[in-house]
Amino acid sequence: MSNPIDVIASLGVVPVIAIEKAADAVPLADALLEGGLPVAEITFRTEAAADVLAAIRDARPELVIGAGTILDRDSLRRAIDSGARFALAPGYDPDIVDAAKEAGLPFCPGIMTPTDLTLATARGVRLAKFFPAGVAGGPKAISGIAAPFAHLGVRFIPTGGVTQATIGEWLAVKQVVAVGGTWIAKTDDIREGRFKAIAQNAAEAVKTARQALEDRA
Repeated sequence: MSNPIDVIASLGVVPVIAIEKAADAVPLADALLEGGLPVAEITFRTEAAADVLAAIRDARPELVIGAGTILDRDSLRRAIDSGARFALAPGYDPDIVDAAKEAGLPFCPGIMTPTDLTLATARGVRLAKFFPAGVAGGPKAISGIAAPFAHLGVRFIPTGGVTQATIGEWLAVKQVVAVGGTWIAKTDDIREGRFKAIAQNAAEAVKTARQALEDRA
């Protein structure tokens, strides 16, 4: 199986999804695949998260699924048991970093400041989630924070406040692997069955990210 981080990096964008019902898992997966976006971060903000991961794993294994909002070892265990191939968190917890490493799961803890990143890199982290990206200062902020850590090869996935219109600005920063976005598959759109709209959002995000990555190369 391909490395999930390599897949994310090749696309430049990953949808961040809070989904309420496992029954919507396969239609969601199909919409993302139709839009050319074969990756999804299913956040553990809802009770259905683990069941959604398992449903997609079983029905659409070609979709690279990951878990978001991993705040404790129990969530990490359930994510792994349900088929998550990567995981992210909004903040840095060394216990979760260690647990993910023990499990062999690519894990991206959240950072917002140089202090956060100092602690994370000391634990071996080389891929971090920059969150909340918009509030934290945007692309200029991540460029400034990343500079003192460049020799370590640290890379980032900004999430929180990223939009379709700002994908290019974020991906212009060479340390940014990909952006995470909730606009691609909003909870309301999933709830109301607007899967065609989700497919269109995914296609537009992929197209914009591809162009941004080409411009950066």
